[in-house]
Amino acid sequence: MPISERLQQLGSGVFARVDDSKRRYLGSAAAAQRPLIDLSLGSPDLPPPPVALEAMAAALQQPASSSYCLHAATAPLREAVAAWVQRRFAITVDPQREVLLLVGSQEGTAHLPLAVLNPGEQALVLDPCYPSHRGGVVLAGGMARPLALRAEEGWRPVFERLSPEEQRQLRLLVLGYPHNPTATTGAQDWIDEALALAGRSGAVLAHDNPYVDLALEGEAPALLRSPGWRSNGIEFFSFSKGWGLAGFRLAFAVGASHLIEALAKVKGVVDFNQSLALQAGAIAALEQAMDWPAQLLEQYRQRHDLMQRCLQSSGWQVPSSSMALYQWLPLPEPLQSLGSEAAARWLLQRSGVALTPGVGFGAAGEGWLRLALVSGADTLQKASDRLGLALREAQF
Repeated sequence: MPISERLQQLGSGVFARVDDSKRRYLGSAAAAQRPLIDLSLGSPDLPPPPVALEAMAAALQQPASSSYCLHAATAPLREAVAAWVQRRFAITVDPQREVLLLVGSQEGTAHLPLAVLNPGEQALVLDPCYPSHRGGVVLAGGMARPLALRAEEGWRPVFERLSPEEQRQLRLLVLGYPHNPTATTGAQDWIDEALALAGRSGAVLAHDNPYVDLALEGEAPALLRSPGWRSNGIEFFSFSKGWGLAGFRLAFAVGASHLIEALAKVKGVVDFNQSLALQAGAIAALEQAMDWPAQLLEQYRQRHDLMQRCLQSSGWQVPSSSMALYQWLPLPEPLQSLGSEAAARWLLQRSGVALTPGVGFGAAGEGWLRLALVSGADTLQKASDRLGLALREAQF
């Protein structure tokens, strides 16, 4: 059976590989003694706002909730998004022309290249980055140009590493701050600089911002705060992280009207929209629980501090993170010779704790592991104890 070259270029995704490792671990004898603790996925364990679930439950009783939903029927949610943008960023947007409902922000970043790139055209992606950023470019037949991020530079994108000619060749830039996987909040001037570069190159700037409300330090950057975003910018937001609605796949894009229109055309071929019942919950979250993400920050801060303290007591150097939900961990000295992929497998086998190998986010992620703070203090304490014991027993 023929397989496309694009698909072959994608390879196996990091989460699929980790999932396979978890499956094999669960089938082993070790799992009976050390039940799996899964800290590999950024799927929040903290609950959604009750008003959102109540609104969904009530709307499920309406016959229209079980029908297909086309773009026009999403108008109430798009209007709620526009009102949220006004409150959150003090910016007025047109809900009819500048807002689009998405099936998760990952869908937006993966499908946008189909709307704005021709085969062979170049797109800048950060290295490391969330896999859909590069994957969307590959599936569109574009050429992904990675921009390596470095710890010593605070994971800032240094665009000067690209020559003037390389910058001129870009047709799309894909960024995301607060940054997954490095848990760096970033700064507004980084986004402003990226938008200026995109403008000079005649490129589109896509900013993936599902963590906008989860900055542990300071205010998260946003493309909507950058003057000129209406000319060539689009930003993706999600209910998955801050509102704990990951499995409901609710997100939206706000951007230049021509980019929203182009992405909507792709969506028209690929999918319908979520049930009106799910949209009712999203509206309730925006209108009645806007401060819900902020209420979660202290719990994430306590989890972050607990894991940092416990892992450091085991000799693991753990940098502080400025964004909730993740810790970006350099490989501890006993495991550095393995590389991140083998180290993650070794730790899973020896401790029962699943982490994500940094190389799965790009070549510059080699030497790092991502830990998701998606369990309570007792489970995290148990995970850190197991990891520490495994490291003390490591001999290579």
